[in-house]
Amino acid sequence: MSELKNLRPDLPSIDKISELKDPFFIFEEWMNHAISEKILQPNAMCLSTFDSELGVTSRVVLLKEIKNNELYFFSNYTSDKAESIKKNNQVALNFLWMQLNKQIKILGKVKKISREESVEYFNSRPFESRVAALSSNQSEVFQDRSKLVQKFEENLKLKEIVCPEHWGGYKISPHHFEFWTGHKNRLHDRLCFDLKNNIWNSYRKNP
Repeated sequence: MSELKNLRPDLPSIDKISELKDPFFIFEEWMNHAISEKILQPNAMCLSTFDSELGVTSRVVLLKEIKNNELYFFSNYTSDKAESIKKNNQVALNFLWMQLNKQIKILGKVKKISREESVEYFNSRPFESRVAALSSNQSEVFQDRSKLVQKFEENLKLKEIVCPEHWGGYKISPHHFEFWTGHKNRLHDRLCFDLKNNIWNSYRKNP
């Protein structure tokens, strides 16, 4: 794989990020832009967690809502990510839209949402997705995938799927944003925001 070191994507530079006081405004502007450009799964975000047993682990989850300056996603509460969150509520997020030459890094604290909010979202999901949530013991080791498929097919016959107690949502309260835009010659633009005393302070970093 020696050719990897020679990869030099020639992406167009974009205008420098505006100096705004509210990072959520920039975030929503960028997300809307990604959606309008029909970026594949623009709400996909890399979620990184840490605990002393697993260390740092990352996986891609989907951002489902932005409400009251908090970012929502959903998961099985018995998954590896849930176990890490239970031990350490500090998480990192990363959004990457290569077609737009943009990236966002977010640091924040995460906690579960209310049972009522989880049930409301669960009931809005497609029927097959609800069946999958009921059928899978996420992150649990198993030997035979055919048994999982069989369980899924059996649950498809159910007339009603109730939100499992071990399934629900999380919300992340950010305290740091970094907005990155790619420019030629690696002179990229990095605009950061830190939350201190309920005020967002902005500054730039060298690329």
